[in-house]
Amino acid sequence: MSNTKAKDSKSSFGAKVLHGNLLYTLISIAVGFIVGAILLQAAGISAGEAYGKLITGTLGKPKFIVWSIVYASPIILTGLSVAFSFQTGVFNIGAEGQYVVGTLAACIVGVFVKVPAVIHVPLCLIAAALAGGLWSMVVAVLKVKRGINEVLSFIMFNWIAYYLSNYIVNIPAVHKEGNGEATKDILDSAKMLVTSESLQDVLGSGASYNIFVAVLAAIVIAFILNRTTLGYKLKAVGFNRHAAEYGGISANKEIMTAMSISGALAGMGGACQLMGMGMRISQFSSQEGFGFQGITVALIGSTNPIGCIFAGLFYGAMKYGGTKLSLVNAPSEIVDIIMGTIIFFIAISHVFKRLLLSHTGKKAKSEGGTK
Repeated sequence: MSNTKAKDSKSSFGAKVLHGNLLYTLISIAVGFIVGAILLQAAGISAGEAYGKLITGTLGKPKFIVWSIVYASPIILTGLSVAFSFQTGVFNIGAEGQYVVGTLAACIVGVFVKVPAVIHVPLCLIAAALAGGLWSMVVAVLKVKRGINEVLSFIMFNWIAYYLSNYIVNIPAVHKEGNGEATKDILDSAKMLVTSESLQDVLGSGASYNIFVAVLAAIVIAFILNRTTLGYKLKAVGFNRHAAEYGGISANKEIMTAMSISGALAGMGGACQLMGMGMRISQFSSQEGFGFQGITVALIGSTNPIGCIFAGLFYGAMKYGGTKLSLVNAPSEIVDIIMGTIIFFIAISHVFKRLLLSHTGKKAKSEGGTK
């Protein structure tokens, strides 16, 4: 009897693994690194040496780990933004623009509002969340009231945010004296840096508290989606809008709510990058890409809020570690190739799933027939 129970539990665990997303995500990551290794070897660069530098460049010292986390924090939030919108069937490709306007709002409050740090930091985060949420809300209204495709609107709004940022950076009252390509630095009371000298000696001068904002946001979003009526309504609309409306749920209202919250998360990502790393906004020569990297994080994390934390940390480590590849004459662009390959294979992971499930199904039938 005990052997039967053990076999049943083992088969149940195996079924969960095969039907879940984690296995296929890990397979995609492995394939991504294999493709990267092949390309490195083809370019005459030792893949082992390059990957060794990538690992030691992110995990070799405490300050390297801290920098990887600092790089990851805003990406976790933009990843959460995209993942949250996916839950209601909306593709938020506008996280980049929401991130930018969030950065602008946090910068203006951080430069011109003079209050104690205990008030200033939350105030900047709230301003960024409101800016990102309102920016996304405009697109939501266009979608709900006029039926305008949100993907097209978001793409246009990304560029509007881009040029709006460059315009504000060059306003005389905002830009740094003697430097027309960046804003003034935010006040010390608005920074989220670790100021303790003893901690800086261990963690490095770049240590910040922005990771706590990202993790807390992920926990709150997970709670909303899985433990609240709002989360139930949002997911119901995402699964089947018409069925949700038949059940008495206002799909348009929930879509507007989801897009606003999604924009607020991306806006907070901009604030975290500014207050925990950049301290100022520079004039853009191209889009920074944090919003688009958030799409990658959301897909690697299977649009799960907690999964986005680990996916963001992985991406942040790759992003920071990629800056060290020049030490072994390897192009940092190899990281982009690896991440792109990972996303490609995640996108076709249903093929892996079908093959594995088909194989295990045939194996189970043959074993049953033998018995």
